Amino acid sequence: MEQNINRYKSMALQNIAVIGSSGAIGSALKQQLATMLPDATIYTFSRSDPTEYSENIIHTKIEYENEISIESAAMKASERSPLDMVIVATGILHDEVLMPEKSMKDLSAEKFIHLFSVNCVLPAIIAKHFIPRLNKKKRSVFATLSARVGSISDNEMGGWYSYRASKSALNMIIKNVAIETARKNEQAIVVGLHPGTVASYLSEPFQSNVPKGKLFTPEFSAKKLIEVLEKLTPGNSGKCFAWDGEEIEP
Repeated sequence: MEQNINRYKSMALQNIAVIGSSGAIGSALKQQLATMLPDATIYTFSRSDPTEYSENIIHTKIEYENEISIESAAMKASERSPLDMVIVATGILHDEVLMPEKSMKDLSAEKFIHLFSVNCVLPAIIAKHFIPRLNKKKRSVFATLSARVGSISDNEMGGWYSYRASKSALNMIIKNVAIETARKNEQAIVVGLHPGTVASYLSEPFQSNVPKGKLFTPEFSAKKLIEVLEKLTPGNSGKCFAWDGEEIEP
């Protein structure tokens, strides 16, 4: 553990924001970062109150449908110093009413609008307000959870129309934002992350189809994602990477 703490300290991360910190992956990310970087300040944002506490975590509620709330969150996280890392851990695959489409007969405008709003529009608005507050004096990172199923070239199964399309659109947002950000902040890294299939509410209805050894705990996925972020350079900006460091093709 001491070796890991020393390695993460070398990342020189002092000011971090995790948006979506109450979800399975977001919660695991904030706890991993709080442990590995005890000297850093970690601002966390979610709709709900925190269930775990740490001395270096500052939590604030956020309203994702309200851009003023998102802007206020960005201002709060950067009020003392620029942000060294921002991780967006929001996203939706299904809820109590909407499930992924198995075929075209399941398509509906309601599903598309809802999933695009959560999986693409929300990260884009978060990027709008948080990326200008990234540190410009040293390497900084803005990462948002994407998914391998958002890759058009990797799609051999079909189905899951609105989820796949929303993640593909998110990957284009990541690319666009990375290009624009590089013009003003050459050391910034903007990427998408595929966490693998994580044991959570999101994956619960589909876990029986996951190959043995490929259903990860949130803690394992969070640890691997942080390791991926640790190794990235500005040359990787605009791309999407899986939990094992593999680049996912568009």
